[in-house]
Amino acid sequence: MTEQNISSTPKKSKPSQSRRKSRELVLKAVYRGMINASELRQVMQDAQEDPDFTKADEAYFRQLLTGVTEKVAELDEEIVAFTDRPLAELSPVEHAILRISSYELKFDLSIPYRVAINEGVELAKLYGGTDGHKYINGVLDKVAANVRPQEFRR
Repeated sequence: MTEQNISSTPKKSKPSQSRRKSRELVLKAVYRGMINASELRQVMQDAQEDPDFTKADEAYFRQLLTGVTEKVAELDEEIVAFTDRPLAELSPVEHAILRISSYELKFDLSIPYRVAINEGVELAKLYGGTDGHKYINGVLDKVAANVRPQEFRR
């Protein structure tokens, strides 16, 4: 293969990178849904128009967004038990991150709890306030200890 052929070959993203991109898109969608009170169908359609959508794991994006949307009341109930203020006082970005990561912790046991927490922290570093990632980490640690006690103790 020539050097030109190598450089023109499209790179496949790693599954972890495409899942991370899926989480970013879900964050944007959940945030948009919170701010605009949009329907799930419209939020999904808007997300598919994002230029980064082709880099995401579409199946995981749909699963995560649908799950967070369907379980929002249950997720908020879990989150509020470990926050130091009412959910209405959280920044919408941090609230959305907590919903997404709490969903993964509580309902997607295929994802190790440390990965779910780390992904939430990384989203907070990218999109949250200055020290928001520290707050996210603290809350998600408590959620993980509550919903996955055996895994958390190991």
